[in-house]
Amino acid sequence: MKCPFCNKDNTRVVDSRPADDNSSIRRRRQCDGCGKRFTTYEKVETIPLIVIKKDQTREQYDRSKVEAGVLRACYKRPISVAKINELIDAVEVELFNREEKEIDSKSIGESVMERLKELDAVAYVRFASVYREFKDVNTFMDELKKFLK
Repeated sequence: MKCPFCNKDNTRVVDSRPADDNSSIRRRRQCDGCGKRFTTYEKVETIPLIVIKKDQTREQYDRSKVEAGVLRACYKRPISVAKINELIDAVEVELFNREEKEIDSKSIGESVMERLKELDAVAYVRFASVYREFKDVNTFMDELKKFLK
């Protein structure tokens, strides 16, 4: 591991423990060259997940895209960043537990909507309106009626 301060590659681990999320290891390292300390995180490498989009193109799964959609839906709602990250983590656990190499974007969207419905009704409707591409007020009202049942 190279030191981020002096760029030398003679560093050693001085402390190692599970990170807060329990899915990675936090390591404190010290550079033998300059003596400065820094932190690294070690995480299990996952199988790359390919997303099949609506137009049948394929791209690698990108957490930041899911996160951006959820953040937009939760804008100005009383939802903590911790809750949003928990939601995204739960979606990812579900996706990666399927052990499939390819997954369609519809499955990801449905999984996000299912969790948003439990978290915040307004955020759910916002996400659904973009995700389901409501064309008019009637389709929007139909979705609201489903939610209210």
